Amino acid sequence: MLDSVKIARRQSEIRQALAELVGKDKPTDDETRNMENMDAEYRSNETRYRAALIAEDTERREGGADLETRSSQEWAEMMGRFELRQVVLALDEGRALSGQTAEIVQEMRNAGGYRGIPVPLDVLEQRNTVAADVPNPVQTRPIIDRLFPASVAAKLGVQTINIAQGSVEWPVATAGAIAGWAATEGANVPGPNPFQTAERALAPDHTLGAHMRITRKALKQAGEGLEQAVRRDMSAAIGAELDRAVLMGSGAAGQPLGIVPGAAIYGITSTAVGAAASWAAFRAEVVAFMEANAISAASGVNMAFEPAIWAELDDTLIAGTAVSEWDRLVKHIPAGNIALANQLDAGTAILTTSAGGVPPAFLGLWGGVDMIRDPYTDAQNGGLRLTGLLTADVTVARGLQTRILTGVGAP
Repeated sequence: MLDSVKIARRQSEIRQALAELVGKDKPTDDETRNMENMDAEYRSNETRYRAALIAEDTERREGGADLETRSSQEWAEMMGRFELRQVVLALDEGRALSGQTAEIVQEMRNAGGYRGIPVPLDVLEQRNTVAADVPNPVQTRPIIDRLFPASVAAKLGVQTINIAQGSVEWPVATAGAIAGWAATEGANVPGPNPFQTAERALAPDHTLGAHMRITRKALKQAGEGLEQAVRRDMSAAIGAELDRAVLMGSGAAGQPLGIVPGAAIYGITSTAVGAAASWAAFRAEVVAFMEANAISAASGVNMAFEPAIWAELDDTLIAGTAVSEWDRLVKHIPAGNIALANQLDAGTAILTTSAGGVPPAFLGLWGGVDMIRDPYTDAQNGGLRLTGLLTADVTVARGLQTRILTGVGAP
């Protein structure tokens, strides 16, 4: 127990004892001396309590710094000891969890909010074994790092936030100080103008479920094969749907409100092009970013559109040259900033930028995956059905950092 906690408890005992003695009209000599002794001890404990808090704060800071400097490899190795196979067998046969798996599950369960067996997001990763004599599988990337860097949402700069509980909101300044000149000597400068903000919140109102069916054959196979299959299927299903929800979530039927359907609510400008795909159409949006002080160069823009737009840009040559509209586009916006998105509607393109270190959108994830079993539906064939539940939400902090084009393509 911390010294500060011990001292605080002793102080509480002293206050309680003093309250009983002070309430007496005629205390005895022993009770009077006891009050004096406890009063002196109380004053001394106050000094010790402050010193304990200072010492413990230093220890906390040192411990926190040690955790913050832990390398990603060490974290990956710790998560590598979590065996998803144990979770499946616990749900199917009631087998007890053991080792690092049991410790991680217990720690997550203490945080509350899980009906089944909690599984950390970092565990839903793909692993490879490079040789038969390698004792431990080689870890590639955890689920967020694996899904989103290769996804459209990552190319657009969407930031993933892991939230323990409750809601999270960002106040965004909408009005503030103004600068101007005094019209005459002694006149006031323009203003004052109130500083105002609008809140963008992430709330745990949307639950994503990934449903999988594990046959009896799969349950009886080697552990490594089952481990890989569960990881691969779960991560692919969750990643694809989260990516779609960020872009095209309808905001209805339990879905979060995505960037394109929520353009009007988020304050995002949407422009109907109604013409063939060209660098000029995208350049106009880049200029709009510059005029809004969101970027200083075209290279700061991220972009996503459907593959048909890329095909048209690549096929359209500038008259009298061998230069295509695609060549003109990537000359100013690096190809690494451009993603081809099958999730978007035909003729739709999204342009984003990270201004002032603020991402164009946020994807909130609450805790880990809640794994729930269903041994009854497939009871006749000895199978098992698993459902992984994940709470997520999407919001856009500043609409000025995103622009949408519709009707891009040959009319």
